[in-house]
Amino acid sequence: MVKYSDKEKLKGEFIVPEYMDAAFLTKPLEVKVLKEKVPKVGSKDVLVKIGAVGICGSDIHYYAHGHIGERVVQYPHIQGHECAGVIVAIGDKVTRFKVGDRVAVEPGVSCMACEWCKEGRYNLCPDVQFLSTPPVKGAFVQYLSHREDFLYPIPDTLSFELATLAEPLSVGIHAVKRGNLKPNSTVLITGMGPVGLMAIVAAKSFGANQIIVTDMEPFRLEAAKKLGATNAIDISDSDVSQMVSRLTGGHGVDMVIETSGNEKALESSVKLTRRGGTIVAVGFPPANHVPLNITHMLQNEIDLLSVYRYINTYPTAIEILNQVGNEVEHIITDKYTIYEIQEAMNQSYKNKEKSLKVMVYPNTK
Repeated sequence: MVKYSDKEKLKGEFIVPEYMDAAFLTKPLEVKVLKEKVPKVGSKDVLVKIGAVGICGSDIHYYAHGHIGERVVQYPHIQGHECAGVIVAIGDKVTRFKVGDRVAVEPGVSCMACEWCKEGRYNLCPDVQFLSTPPVKGAFVQYLSHREDFLYPIPDTLSFELATLAEPLSVGIHAVKRGNLKPNSTVLITGMGPVGLMAIVAAKSFGANQIIVTDMEPFRLEAAKKLGATNAIDISDSDVSQMVSRLTGGHGVDMVIETSGNEKALESSVKLTRRGGTIVAVGFPPANHVPLNITHMLQNEIDLLSVYRYINTYPTAIEILNQVGNEVEHIITDKYTIYEIQEAMNQSYKNKEKSLKVMVYPNTK
C-alpha cells in the first residue's frame, strides 16, 4: 500500500504544489514525463493524489496504434483510467468527502441529464467524459480533479493497487448482471486478460458453479485457476467445442462471456451455448462485422447481449475486492514508478506471456 509522509501535511491539510509530473503519449510507442499544472478543483470536484494506476488494454491500443475505431489520439495525450488515491482538496459544494479520504475513481463522468442517464444507463451517455479516451486526458498524473459523484470510498484494508481493479471487475459485474447469471450456472469466459480474469471473480461472486476459461497462454490459464476457474482450456492444443461438450454433458454452457475480442471466439460461442442460453459480448473485435449463425440462435433461442463499460457497479466491486483481496493480488505482476512509464507500457504491450496487470505509481520515486 502506498503511504504518504506526514511531511506532506500542514495543519492537517495536504500541501498541493502548483505543478506536477504527468506521462504524455507524444507519438505511437513513445511516452515522456513532463510538467503539467495541477488541475483546478470545481465546486463539485475533489482533487485526488493518485496512489496507483493500472494499465488497461485500451491504453495499450492507443499507445501502439493511436486510435480505437473513430477515437483518435491528439498528441500529446495523457492515458490511464484505472486509478485510486487520497483526496487532498475539495470544492466548496462537495458533501460526500473530506480531505484525507481514500477513494477509487470511476473514470466515466456522465452528464446525468440526458435521456440515457435519466433511464439509469449513464454508460450510454453521449457526452460522457471518460478518462484517457481522446480528447479527455487520463490518470497518469500525480493529481487528478474528478467530480465527487464518480468517486467511491475504499476501506483502509484495501490497497490502492487492488482498488484500481474495481474498474475491470466492474466490466465483469456488468456482464453477469446483463446476462442475468443464475446461481449454479455454468459459464465459459473466453480470453484471460485482466478483464477476463476479473470476469471470473464476478461470475464466482454471483454464484456460478462451473467456470470454464479459454486462452492460449499457460501463464494466464494458471492465473485463472487461482481465481476460481474450474476448467482451463488451452485453445492452441485443444478442441474447445469437444471439451465444453464433455464438461457439460453435451448441453453447452448457460452463459458465454467473450472478453478477447477475437472474431472466431465470438463466432464459435454460438455452438458452445446451450438451448435457451446467453452470450455476452465484451471484447471489441478488430473488424466491425462478425459472422454469426443466426439460424442456430433462433432455433435454440440463444440471447446475444453486449456490454459497454458498466453502471452502478463500483460499490459492489469494492466490496468484493475487500473480501477476496489476497486471492487476486497475483494478477498484479509488474510495478513501476511514473518515471519508468516507457518501460511499463512496453512491458504491458510486449510481454503477454508473463505480465497480467501492470501497475504505475505516480507519486512514488
